Amino acid sequence: VQLQASGGGLVQAGGSLRLSCTASGGTFSSHAMGWFRQAPGKEREFVAAIRWSGGRPYYTDSVKGRFTISRDNAKSTVYLQMNSLKPEDTAVYYCAAEDGSEYPSSYEILQSGTYDYWGQGTQVTVSS
Repeated sequence: VQLQASGGGLVQAGGSLRLSCTASGGTFSSHAMGWFRQAPGKEREFVAAIRWSGGRPYYTDSVKGRFTISRDNAKSTVYLQMNSLKPEDTAVYYCAAEDGSEYPSSYEILQSGTYDYWGQGTQVTVSS
């Protein structure tokens, strides 16, 4: 399974970007998809997650009300709509997929260790 992330770029503060992540390569069986980010000199952190079967999305507090995660099951694609971007959102954004072996709990879905497949990352830079 390969994850292809796209949609990053340079945007001014207050602007918007939409990231996409598409899974390909054989049979894709997954319970959840997540977005994580890593800023220079910082550890990778959770941003948002969603289950393929539905239910509420999950967000880190700093992006609530600004970011929206959504999915298109038919396209095996997850999106991250990012509005009202701030300079502190600058990071490399990674999408990740759980491999379908275990349904993640509300705690586990926030953890990077839950995810088995990772995309290559896409750079998001927000200028002030």
